[in-house]
Amino acid sequence: MIEVPDAVGFEVAAATLLTYATTWHALIDRANLQAGETLLVLGAAGGVGIAAVEIGKLLGARVIAAASSDAKLAFCRAHGADETIQYVREDLKESAKRLTGGDGVNVVYDPVGGPFTEAALRSIAWAGRYLVVGFANGEIPKIPLNLVLLKGCQIVGVFWGAFVAREPERHRANADAIFAAVAAGRLRPHVDAILPFARAGEALARMERREVMGSSCSCPDGIWAFIRAARAPPVGSGGALPASGCRR
Repeated sequence: MIEVPDAVGFEVAAATLLTYATTWHALIDRANLQAGETLLVLGAAGGVGIAAVEIGKLLGARVIAAASSDAKLAFCRAHGADETIQYVREDLKESAKRLTGGDGVNVVYDPVGGPFTEAALRSIAWAGRYLVVGFANGEIPKIPLNLVLLKGCQIVGVFWGAFVAREPERHRANADAIFAAVAAGRLRPHVDAILPFARAGEALARMERREVMGSSCSCPDGIWAFIRAARAPPVGSGGALPASGCRR
């Protein structure tokens, strides 16, 4: 059981724990990200991606956000990204090298996998850490291990679910720190929209179409109706409600 501060709305709390706790564990427990280091975040506009942008900045890192559209990159900049790479039209490795003066990035946060993995690994600095967070692309990449040798870097797995089961007290401490930062406004989880359980399929379809920035929240139909009565959805939203911090 994780206690949520009164200042944090239910929908924000629901969207925070999985994404921000995964990322906190990745950047602090696994990568030991330090102030002044450079962090490259792939899929940076997604739930765990934007969490990495925000937590990276909280830790004092220089954050390079990589995403697939200009709108997503603008979203990342609004959440603190220092630099951005549109990796559909830009070469990921060359852009990351250019933005680091040829040195490469210290830490790569990769929840995407697929064809971007090798390019990101090639952009890593000496003694860098490559965080394997997930495979949203659907393809589990094959990595040339000679690159790990040549760069003296580490490939580090991030399995948050196993961490919670094996080290529950450390997880609780992480969650308490995250919610304290959210309550203080130092982390700003973004809930893209709130939909009732009856429209969960729609929420999943939006995720599949890669339309969601940040996280999407679904709730029981009765609670959604109560929230809807309290604030009308914006025109063009299809009835989806924006999150505005429902309080308890």
